[in-house]
Parts: sequence; C-alpha cells; structure tokens
Amino acid sequence: MGQPVTVVERATSRPGVIRFEINRSITGTGHEHYVADKDVYGDRPVDELARRLFDRGGIDAVHVNSNIITVDLAKGGTRDGLDDLIANLFIYYGPGVEVPTIPTED
Repeated sequence: MGQPVTVVERATSRPGVIRFEINRSITGTGHEHYVADKDVYGDRPVDELARRLFDRGGIDAVHVNSNIITVDLAKGGTRDGLDDLIANLFIYYGPGVEVPTIPTED
C-alpha cells in the first residue's frame, strides 16, 4: 500500500555529497537539516526519512528543502540503496506484511 516516490539522483560538485530530486515536497517551502549525532524528533515524512537514512548508516548529515534531499556521506559511506530507501518512504505494507482487515458483521 502507498505510492513509491520517484527519485532522480543529481550530480554535485562536492565529493561525498549526493543530491536527490523527488516528485513531491516533504517539507513544504521550508528547510530541514539533520546530523547523525542528534536525535530526530517529530513524525512528519521528512523526520521519518532522516531516521531511516541514519539507521542505514554511513551518513553524516541530511538536508531537505521541499523536494530536494542532500545527503552528506560519512567517510567510507556509500550511496548504495539510498534511492530505494527514499522511493519506499510512503510504502506501508511491503512483501510479507499482512494488511489489516476490518471485520464485517454478517
């Protein structure tokens, strides 16, 4: 359930920095910045994305402005799987997860 996010990786001029453009705004018109050694509070999609990225590991910081996500990789970090992680932000029931049903009265 849910819709995948379309993710396009864009080149940057700084080594270790990856930029993604997605097909929806997750911050409105504001900016959000997260760093790896700080807790991420909140339950907005942008907060959840930051938590998932940091849980993956290999990331020092995440900056999001509307539909642009900039990831600063940690030393030795890779871009592997970042696009899939972002694309699946709004997927709630993945393979193997039982979708809840509402009992009906007969």
